[in-house]
Amino acid sequence: MFSFLNLFSRSSALQNHALDFRLNDGGREVAGFKGGAGDCVVRAIAIATQIPYMHIYEDLRAANAAYADKRNDKLARRLNTKGASPRNGNHRNVFHDYILGHGFNWVPTMRVGGGCQVHLRADELPSGTLIVRVSKHLTTVINGVIQDTHNPSRGGSRCVYGYYIKR
Repeated sequence: MFSFLNLFSRSSALQNHALDFRLNDGGREVAGFKGGAGDCVVRAIAIATQIPYMHIYEDLRAANAAYADKRNDKLARRLNTKGASPRNGNHRNVFHDYILGHGFNWVPTMRVGGGCQVHLRADELPSGTLIVRVSKHLTTVINGVIQDTHNPSRGGSRCVYGYYIKR
C-alpha cells in the first residue's frame, strides 16, 4: 500500500527490468592493448559491428586526424594538441557519421528541456543491436545484454541520450 514511502521500492522495481551484463572488451586485448583507456567508442563500435578492434581504432584515428586538418574549431585545436588517437576519446562530431556509415540509424531519446525519458533498462530499449549513448560513454546492448568492460547502467537509472540501432 504505502510503497511510495519505502525508499527501497524503486530500486527493487528497477532491478526487475535491469539489463544483463557480459564482460566484453571488443577485442582490445587481442589487438595488443593493455591497461585502461578512454576508448569506449572504439570498443562499442567493434562489438556492435563485429569488425576487429584494430580496424575501428585506425579508422577513427584517421577520422580524428582528418577532422583536425580540415576544421578550425575548438575540437580541431584540441585534437591537434592532444593527438588524434582514439585512446584519448572521440567526439560525436567525428564518430556519428562513422557509425551511420556502418548501417546504423540514430534514435534520439532526449530533447532540450524534456528531461530523461529513456533509461538503460530492458523495458525501455528495443531489442536488436544498439550502440547506446549515455553521459560521457558509449556502450553496446545486444538483445538486452550490455556488452562492455563495466556495467554502466547504474542499476537501471542511467539516462540514455539516444542510441544507434542496426538496420
